[in-house]
Amino acid sequence: MSKTITLLGSTGSIGTQSLDVIRAHGYKVHGLAANSSVDLLLRQTAEFQPETVCVVDESAAERFRTLVSGLSKPPKVLSGKDGLTQLAAEPADIVLNAVVGIAGLAATLTALENGRDVALANKESLVTGGYLVTNAARKNNVRLLPVDSEHSAIFQCLQDAHSAKTLEKILLTASGGPFFGKTRQELEHVTKEDALRHPNWSMGAKITIDSASLMNKGLELIEAVWLFGLPAEKVQVVVQRQSIIHSMVQFSDHSILAQLGVPDMRIPIQYALTWPDRAPCPAPELDFTQLKSITFDTADEETFRCLAACKKAIGKGGLAPCAANGANEEAVKLFLQDKIPFLKIGELVEAVVDSEPFGQPYTLSDVYECDAMARSYVNAHV
Repeated sequence: MSKTITLLGSTGSIGTQSLDVIRAHGYKVHGLAANSSVDLLLRQTAEFQPETVCVVDESAAERFRTLVSGLSKPPKVLSGKDGLTQLAAEPADIVLNAVVGIAGLAATLTALENGRDVALANKESLVTGGYLVTNAARKNNVRLLPVDSEHSAIFQCLQDAHSAKTLEKILLTASGGPFFGKTRQELEHVTKEDALRHPNWSMGAKITIDSASLMNKGLELIEAVWLFGLPAEKVQVVVQRQSIIHSMVQFSDHSILAQLGVPDMRIPIQYALTWPDRAPCPAPELDFTQLKSITFDTADEETFRCLAACKKAIGKGGLAPCAANGANEEAVKLFLQDKIPFLKIGELVEAVVDSEPFGQPYTLSDVYECDAMARSYVNAHV
């Protein structure tokens, strides 16, 4: 079936892989958005001919406007954060949000409020504003379709409506990242180059660091609570080093279903776009003749404090997950600038979560205020 897609974050890792899927299925692209990667965005615009393009960075947007004027069919060009939300409101069958960080929250809300289904690769939308996002989806009778490989796996295992009613536990898998099995002493002097060497996945810098610190798994745990309605204590993180089993679900009779596949994001991206149907995919198939073993282990929360902090945060509720996310985004930025050591990331995230009780009901402005507070806390304690 022909679909029209708006893709936010088109020049990032998820964005470029999303365009592989869009290209393979001949979907129409209504809009593209990127932060500042003008040259790649120009090539994407020339190929997919969207009606609207947003460049969030204002100076990059000016350069893009000049370059795009040479195309035979130049698009309307928006800019800034307001441009991103304006694009999210424009007509499309699905808005695929692959923006990194809390910057994607307003666009998610805008798309839902304007009656768009959202394929969600921006986990921070649910982590920072889960109450607002799920309410908007429910109120406007639209769908949140998970793109993260783990949440897609859970979603795929729950397609039988009767089985979904008997869901007892989620087994959320983690690769363990590049530092699996390391002690705190061994991690005291690791570099950003060490942390960016993920064993299985090719991702952007921020999410790769999050994988190394297990913050990514903490954020995914919070996201799973919002998406699937189970309490945090019913979501168990299991280390699956080969990244072949993408997650599992356990039912009331203690039977377990798992979703397997090669570690290629085009599979969950495609399922979000084709749901409820399946279709041939540009990703390779899993070759069991080459698969020698599938192993499981326990996530080390004592060493990797980010995961423990996220569990604390979702237990507190309210804006605590937002504070954890903001602190992490700021701490990762400092780590990538060589201003703090790796272990300091987890220490700062946990300290922010412990710093306040955090309220229950909140508005979008409360989310941004909490995010700013968490970032200020991090910078004041470096």
